[in-house]
Amino acid sequence: MNFKYLYSLILVIALFLIAYAGVEMAGMQFVFGILVPYAAVVIFLWGFISKILCWANSAVPFRIPTTAGQQKSLDWIRQNKIDNPSTTIGVVVRMALEILTFRSLFRNTKMALHKGAKLIYSWEIWLWVGALAFHWAFFTTVTRHLRFFTDPVPFPITLLEKADSFFQVGLPLVFQSGIVLLAALLFLFLRRLLEPQVRYISLAADYFPLFLLIGIALSGILMRYFIKTDVVAAKELAMGLVTFQPCIPETVGSIFYIHLFLVSTLLAYFPFSKLMHFGGVFLSPTRNQANNTRMQRHVNPWNYPVNTHTYEEYEDEFREKMIDAGLPVDKE
Repeated sequence: MNFKYLYSLILVIALFLIAYAGVEMAGMQFVFGILVPYAAVVIFLWGFISKILCWANSAVPFRIPTTAGQQKSLDWIRQNKIDNPSTTIGVVVRMALEILTFRSLFRNTKMALHKGAKLIYSWEIWLWVGALAFHWAFFTTVTRHLRFFTDPVPFPITLLEKADSFFQVGLPLVFQSGIVLLAALLFLFLRRLLEPQVRYISLAADYFPLFLLIGIALSGILMRYFIKTDVVAAKELAMGLVTFQPCIPETVGSIFYIHLFLVSTLLAYFPFSKLMHFGGVFLSPTRNQANNTRMQRHVNPWNYPVNTHTYEEYEDEFREKMIDAGLPVDKE
């Protein structure tokens, strides 16, 4: 049994308790409301930009796109222009489908033994559904939160907020993205925990961001629906941060600082974790290259001049010895 998830769970609980004790017992609202968020943003920007620049400067001497379809060849052979693009437009379409709809994950299969001996492959559609639900719900939630950092709130954010809460159940408005986000995170965690193959290869670093995101989603839901928080004061604090005129409103409760501390931890952890696939997917040479090796010759820029010794030169040097040994030569 893989119990590595316990280390991550204990760590997230410890982060929760640190924020709670720091605000409620030590009165460190200034630290958790101003210093920690600023430090997290600086670490995030530095780490993110550093990783992107490092990947962007990495040499890719050969065309190594991952392909899953017919390459462009003869005119009478139909090319798969999306799975095996040979043009820039094809690469853009492929990348867009990958980023927006997880097209490769949609075709994912899993292997299992049936009745002890028969090997079967099945379509793992639920992983695609869970991943798609999580990423889009997370994107919607983050975008919707921009209303706390803008004044006046841009119309697209207001429109997104209305669309996210179109299914109204009393007051306050229920945001579907928050519920879907928490449900998707729980599904991804249970999949890692209950499937033996996935559980076997899972590390504590795989569980930590899941528990951290679950903690962020839970604290946000608690603030909105159960433990009432002064939204005006929360926006005042957020606007103070983005305008570099920070202030600590007195009416903001400890649950808000816990939520903010968990978000800050996620920001600081982001560039050094597997979550950096958010930026890395755009720089992946297996995705962002056109497979045009049959139309264009690609020479490795690292190749250096090599002193060669051709057969003609070899024969000129050893012709007499080759004739004496009875070996055939091109020139007598």
